[in-house]
Amino acid sequence: MQMHGQTDRNNLVLSEQTFPIIEQITTGMPGGFFIYHADGDKQLIYANQALFRIYGCESLEEFREYTGYTFPGLIYPEDVERVEGSIKQQIGAHDNDLDYVEYRIVRKDGTIRWIEDYGHFVHSDLYGDLFYVFVEDATEKYLKAMDDARTAQLAQERLEALEALEHETTALKLVHEILRSGMWTMEFDRQGQMISVSWSQEFRAMIGYHDEEDFPNVLSSWSDLLHPEDRDRVLKQYYDTINDYTGKSLYNVEYRLLTKDRGYRWFRATGKLSRQEDGTPITYVGMFVDITERKETAEKLQEQHRLLEEALDKAQRASRAKTTFLNNMSHDIRTPMNAIIGFTNLAAAHLDDRELVQDYLSKITTASDHLLSLINDVLDMSRIESGNVIIEETPCSLPQILQNLQTMIQVDLETKKLNFRMDDSALIHPYVFCDRLRLNQALLNTLSNALKFTPAGGDISVSAAERPGDTEGTAIYEFRVRDTGIGMAPEFLAHIFEPFERERTSTVSGIQGTGLGMSITKNLVELMNGQITVESQKDVGSTFTLTFPFRLSETFDEQEAPEPSEPQQFTGCRILLAEDNLLNQEIAVTILEEAGCTVDVAADGAEAVEKVRRSADAPYDLILMDIQMPVMNGLEATETIRAMEDPKLARLPIVAMTANTFEEDRQRIFAAGMDGHLGKPVDTGKLFATLRSILGRA
Repeated sequence: MQMHGQTDRNNLVLSEQTFPIIEQITTGMPGGFFIYHADGDKQLIYANQALFRIYGCESLEEFREYTGYTFPGLIYPEDVERVEGSIKQQIGAHDNDLDYVEYRIVRKDGTIRWIEDYGHFVHSDLYGDLFYVFVEDATEKYLKAMDDARTAQLAQERLEALEALEHETTALKLVHEILRSGMWTMEFDRQGQMISVSWSQEFRAMIGYHDEEDFPNVLSSWSDLLHPEDRDRVLKQYYDTINDYTGKSLYNVEYRLLTKDRGYRWFRATGKLSRQEDGTPITYVGMFVDITERKETAEKLQEQHRLLEEALDKAQRASRAKTTFLNNMSHDIRTPMNAIIGFTNLAAAHLDDRELVQDYLSKITTASDHLLSLINDVLDMSRIESGNVIIEETPCSLPQILQNLQTMIQVDLETKKLNFRMDDSALIHPYVFCDRLRLNQALLNTLSNALKFTPAGGDISVSAAERPGDTEGTAIYEFRVRDTGIGMAPEFLAHIFEPFERERTSTVSGIQGTGLGMSITKNLVELMNGQITVESQKDVGSTFTLTFPFRLSETFDEQEAPEPSEPQQFTGCRILLAEDNLLNQEIAVTILEEAGCTVDVAADGAEAVEKVRRSADAPYDLILMDIQMPVMNGLEATETIRAMEDPKLARLPIVAMTANTFEEDRQRIFAAGMDGHLGKPVDTGKLFATLRSILGRA
């Protein structure tokens, strides 16, 4: 069978991950929804819960067993051949329209119901050719339609008999006998001029009018109520039927009519003329049917169809983006890992060449920092999507934040020989309340983007400006990051802030990253009630604008950088290290012992508690506590130590040294009674600064 409608937008990617999206969209529909293969035994691959209920089943398993989970298994056996033939015929005649078919089904309780089926053929890369179908139980409507059809057929037979009659009043009487409602009659003289119009009382009631005084027997009573968008089309067909002296035209039209009490409603009107032998009209009779509910149902199904296609397209795009992301991540993670492993092996092979080993170690450090940056991006995105990022506002100095940014990127600027300019001269109120960490991260992400995509010798600038805020004590701050880099194509600009999106992979561009940086930045900016926009031109450069409403402050918190600690100043310090990983134990013990510390090791929280309890005569100076350990974790061990009766032991300084680095982790750590927090991988400078600070207070 030749299938139509196989356009690119219908190459849908369906998977079990998209089925919850489909279920959510189809919830509240008038009926059921299912997807089935277009070939073979026409096996179903998805059915929503509403479809189970139509067939009197309570669960998917019960529905599978009862129907065989095939499309023919859903249909009353005597209707299967007709239904499949009708679908083939409709698909062959139309490109992208829904096919429509009616058939009977047998519910599990044995009752027979009538179903209206709206199907659409698509091509899926994962499942091949398939149909997805909306169905509705139309038993009551179908039974009523059969009655209406019998009445209409009788009316048609009588109308054809009236063509032989010469007297117009006889026609009027017979039509009234048949229809009695929703009817009009128009009479013509022997010259074909209309001489009278008659609207049935039932039709008046349908549109909210009471009598002839309320709704006169003139054509304009009806034509003046036609919807402006339908008026010309309806009147043309009306007059074309009158003027067709061959007598072949049948008036049959759908339109909206303004009712007196219910606004515009949809009607279907049919009519036919009886004529003299020369074709001159004698009597024009017809009937009205209110089809509003049917129209609304069809429109709702079309809207659900559109939403479903949009959702599936979105799911397909997300699936493609995540697949690309995983491919990129596989490449981008393996690249620094290859450098780390390769240079480690080279260093091991050249231990006698100190200068060469030092160069290898420097390159290993660079690759490690990049790998950590990739991992941090993925974790940041995960936290943002789960709603775990908390904005904490404190007094800050914007010039200081900008100066710190320049310090952080200075090495990159010099390495790539980039021209850099910082301008904060337009700031009137330099001190504000903001989340220093998040603002710094958003600006640094944007600057890092400029550094990545600006070739050597290019220009990068950062400017800060201020304008009055919407309320007293606030101002609007605008940060612009401009570069003369490679720019972006217009089609990519629309997606730059979407997760996992990259204009070109690192394999093509030579620039590594996750495709998450700008999505993270946009989310952080919006969490601070700000906005970010971008302008870019291919091969010319880009300008990112970040705008924030900040409260003004009179002062700001000084942020002093930790001074380098001298390792040997901790001679004689006794430290308990609670760490279950042997490699991490070795690293930490080596760093601490080289700094002069005496280190005792516990492999889990329970062992750490026991060692603290036995140290009453000579307590440790400080405990470094991992969080995730077997037997007893670090939080439980800390709470147990804090509850000890010996005050010297209960007050021992405890510092978390853990890979749990999120803000919520820090809060749990301090709530358990710890005195500090160090993240992994261990930064020796921060480690020594923390030891000096806590031991100095002790």
